[in-house]
Amino acid sequence: MNNTHQSASMLMTTSSIPLPSSTHVVRNKLNPCCYYPCQNTGVCVRFGLEDYRCDCTRTGFYGDNCTTPELWTRIRLALKPRPSMVHFLLTHFQWFWELINSSSLRDTIMKMVLTVRSDLIPSPPTYNTKYGYLSWEAYHNTSYYTRLLPPVPADCPLPMGTKGKPVLPDVKLLTERFFRRQKFRPDPQGTNLMFAFMAQHFTHQFFKTNRKAEGGFTNALGHGVDASNIYGEELARQHELRLHTDGKLKYQLLNGEMYPPTVSEVPVHMVYPDSLPPEQRLAIGQEVFGLLPGLTMYATIWLREHNRICDILKAEHPTWDDEQLFQTTRLIIIGQIINIITEEYVQQLSGYHLKLKFEPSLLFNVRFQYSNRIALEFCHLYHWHPLMPDSFVIDGDEIPLTSFIYNTSILMHYGVEKLVDAFSRQAAGQIGGGRNSHEAVLKVAQMVITESRRTRMQPFNEYRKRFNLKPYASFQEFTGDKEMAEGLEELYGEVDALEFYPGVLLEKARANSIFGESMVEMGAPFSLKGLMGNPICSPEYWKPSTFGGETGFNIVKTSTLKKLVCLNTKWCPYVAFHVPPNQEEAGGRKASTEL
Repeated sequence: MNNTHQSASMLMTTSSIPLPSSTHVVRNKLNPCCYYPCQNTGVCVRFGLEDYRCDCTRTGFYGDNCTTPELWTRIRLALKPRPSMVHFLLTHFQWFWELINSSSLRDTIMKMVLTVRSDLIPSPPTYNTKYGYLSWEAYHNTSYYTRLLPPVPADCPLPMGTKGKPVLPDVKLLTERFFRRQKFRPDPQGTNLMFAFMAQHFTHQFFKTNRKAEGGFTNALGHGVDASNIYGEELARQHELRLHTDGKLKYQLLNGEMYPPTVSEVPVHMVYPDSLPPEQRLAIGQEVFGLLPGLTMYATIWLREHNRICDILKAEHPTWDDEQLFQTTRLIIIGQIINIITEEYVQQLSGYHLKLKFEPSLLFNVRFQYSNRIALEFCHLYHWHPLMPDSFVIDGDEIPLTSFIYNTSILMHYGVEKLVDAFSRQAAGQIGGGRNSHEAVLKVAQMVITESRRTRMQPFNEYRKRFNLKPYASFQEFTGDKEMAEGLEELYGEVDALEFYPGVLLEKARANSIFGESMVEMGAPFSLKGLMGNPICSPEYWKPSTFGGETGFNIVKTSTLKKLVCLNTKWCPYVAFHVPPNQEEAGGRKASTEL
């Protein structure tokens, strides 16, 4: 393709679209962008009353609707394998991947995974709920979640644009019919409750939706991994939680073991029911973490780890004051979080035989921006409440979910070791495929769907296209379940009107997988961009001096979930993000000193 042709392809082209005769909207007032005419990330701009232009700049496509590929785009698309094929290759042929994992090709493939995934997320951020077009406010105002796709134009004739029914399904009816669990369905990948609670503990440092201010707002001051779930969001809360001696956090000792202090000792705001006794109200960085014992368990582990690292740093740097010990330890903790999430948490989630690697230097010589903004779409798709079982089995005792909520006494009664062992052995639920959410969490799903309507999120199929996935042609293709497909068609009318959150939760799961194609292909880019976009992964930060020297740097680089637990407990339980495949791997009690 010559330069003239390429330049011309970048220009915006004008077009108008025929309107269906049945529409009740006056022809010259219908926004043509309601049809989502611009494909392949082209931007729709309305002109006049019934015209629009698609800005195809740097999309690799041209034409009225950005649908004609340029030469190199055509070649790339011809060579690019389908996502389903890539997933199949990565989850099969274990012998081949064992060879790759022990060679330098591992770094090459990992670099490719990081760049290909991260490139799908725009940086700097683009839209927010108020601004469906580029604006300084959308970029600068971090009190909003960003948006990958702009909101459905407010003047569209139907809630989802021009497809579907004039009224969206009742959220209670929708969740009762398609989300509510009939029988617990364990994840076929073997994901366990240790993973489920890490998912909640990890994500609630940046998923803090402002429920009072409608419109896609967040209460989080940061938009990434900042360990605010451990140290608190605001500086005042952080200082309340700190001991102000040797960089450490405040704690209480129970039977010689370290636990978070109570709210009566550290008067920070926490969300607890009035009926909970004062001695059971623990003071934690995240105000909602008293909700589940699994969250208070992780809070306790990270508290112990922080104070343990402070002792190590103080021994190496006796001249450092409290502030430098605290701040450096926090950077080490952030590094540990990113390492464990990348190499173990995402590894379990992916099911890949490729051994994932946290090595920031892989991106030092490529175009990459070390910043991140949490997207509303990422926040919504990460509501994985089907992971929660109907009951929890701890040291032979079965505790129903309803008795588990706001029961912090469970942590002190059983201790960290028994909770870790129990949660590591018990299977979590399968997320994809629908009908696997406990009735106690249906209200959360209803809240997410309601919020998606208030923020006018585009249809599920539009997000499929945004992530280079083929849109579904029918509900039967989408779900693979005839009865569910007929029910969804009854409620939505057509698959192009299916909402985003029901789309990612109800989509048929991949074979022997925790969820469907869309959750993986949409969630992975957000996750990897957020992890690798952290400042500590940048060339300026990723060096020993940032972490107090080689000792601190090695703590980050060699961190594992097992070390995190077993260096902070009296005995080493079975600990992993997957249930033990056999009793030999699970083993028995081991002294923590082995690590």
